[in-house]
Amino acid sequence: MKYFWFFVYKIILIPIVVVIGAIGLCFNKKLRDGLFGRFQTRKVLKNYLNELNGDEIIYWFHASSHGEFLQTKPVLLGLKEVEPHAKLIVSFFSPSGYQHVNDKSIDCKIYLPLDFYWTVKSALRLVRPEKLIFAAYDIWPNLIWAAKELGIPTVLFAARFKKGTAKLLPVVRNFYHHVYKNFHSIYTITKTDHNHLQLMLENSSNTTVRVFGNPRYDHVKSTADKFTTEHTKSVLSRKKRIIFASIHDEDERIIYESVLRLLNDYESLSILWVPHEPIPSVIDASVQRFEELGFKVSVFSKQTPYDKDDPKVIVVDVVGVLSHLYWDGIIAYVGGGFSTGIHNVMEPAIARLPILFGPKYKNFHEAEELIKSGGGWSIENGEELFDKINILLSDDSKIIPASFAATDVIHRNVGAATRVVRGIIRD
Repeated sequence: MKYFWFFVYKIILIPIVVVIGAIGLCFNKKLRDGLFGRFQTRKVLKNYLNELNGDEIIYWFHASSHGEFLQTKPVLLGLKEVEPHAKLIVSFFSPSGYQHVNDKSIDCKIYLPLDFYWTVKSALRLVRPEKLIFAAYDIWPNLIWAAKELGIPTVLFAARFKKGTAKLLPVVRNFYHHVYKNFHSIYTITKTDHNHLQLMLENSSNTTVRVFGNPRYDHVKSTADKFTTEHTKSVLSRKKRIIFASIHDEDERIIYESVLRLLNDYESLSILWVPHEPIPSVIDASVQRFEELGFKVSVFSKQTPYDKDDPKVIVVDVVGVLSHLYWDGIIAYVGGGFSTGIHNVMEPAIARLPILFGPKYKNFHEAEELIKSGGGWSIENGEELFDKINILLSDDSKIIPASFAATDVIHRNVGAATRVVRGIIRD
């Protein structure tokens, strides 16, 4: 059966993906950037390796995008503390990761090679990493199979296997069984993930499976530590501002009218409006829509300072500042939940904000934890958004417990990065 899936993936699935990708190149700049970047991967690796002595220990980490790198960063830092002379290569699948992540803990940054067997095997032979380490979900069968053939141990951390996942359907499960059983170690986020993984492995694998949690909590906590000393006051002492973060078109269509109602009903209320894709056309359209309705609007950009005291609406045209901006609000709505899946809800949680988001959160442990604790809520439509925020704004006694509950989710889940580093070294 193993060879059957090898054949299906290499000879049938990969060519189909290539054809679809080739068509997409005509319409999607990100696909083009990613493809052209992959053409340079081998050259980048060769140039980097030529600078080394040849006897260094190399760990190769893979993160799909910027979000997955935030899970990876505390592991990189922890590994550097334990093995300061080790070299860390980090590959990205998405241009959003490759182009926006510039971190001192990375010794060499590359695009992940295309998942052709001969391509990934050649890259692995060139690097010969001590271990190949994947974050979260972005695993590539040929890369894993090639590493297994070359005797390179593979590790997956922050692994999630949600209830009802297609990976557990009979035929699909058999395919993934022949992928996951080739991992040397897999570290899941929760015990439930662990149990679902064991169903997939069918107790026929030598893979080490442990429950270690999500290192992203560690990243959020360490990033926020410098703000907690500056923001010791309760959220009720902050300006009455709602942060609408990572807003997709789908979010805007559903919540926009409710946002306007809130702005009109609460004279002292202001908002930060943060589009997911802050390109000029999106920023201009956002400003125009609010101004046409009579609201005073300012734009926070690289050229224009952040005026946090005066305008009714601030449209944010800067990437990478959300974790700071949350500390100037009292409630957050995080976008993506009506389209591709919610964005980062940990950053507003550590900033002590009650958090709302759309219904597509099922693969996000932190969102589930927020709902259980009373620090977050999923909404199905704009009316639910209005009703929930209206309750919070009209009764201060509702905000404080939700604020504490949101922050507590972060604090009780830290420590995963240390466990993952220990596992990478010992397992």
